[in-house]
Amino acid sequence: MTIAMGRAAAMAVVALAIVGAPAAYAEGDKVTPVRSEKLPNVPGKSLTAVVVNYAPGGKSASHHHAGSVFVYVLSGSIRSENSATGPARVYKAGETFFEPPGSEHLVSENASTTEPASLLAVFVADDGAQLTTFDKK
Repeated sequence: MTIAMGRAAAMAVVALAIVGAPAAYAEGDKVTPVRSEKLPNVPGKSLTAVVVNYAPGGKSASHHHAGSVFVYVLSGSIRSENSATGPARVYKAGETFFEPPGSEHLVSENASTTEPASLLAVFVADDGAQLTTFDKK
């Protein structure tokens, strides 16, 4: 298998690990895998980047992530609340937040009902981990 084929197969696995529960996102929202690489200096861990696009008023259901997540807001405004980092807050384009391992992402939504918003999420998690698990209500 070529390196390109290996990367394509890895990205397909990442897409399934993130988008496994389409009903957990609002209509018009989209999660796009950007890149996934094993970390050679941290055996058993991978770094994975995804872009999340929220339609106006879009949101995701309560969930948690494998490993640690660093988030950079690319456009618009994102309202986020994490069980480990305090009450809901609105983050604007250019701002960042962090989700520590084992925490629950209670609120993740576009703060606007009229404009789209997007973010880049960078995960550091176990190789092959399901990156997002939506909570059952």
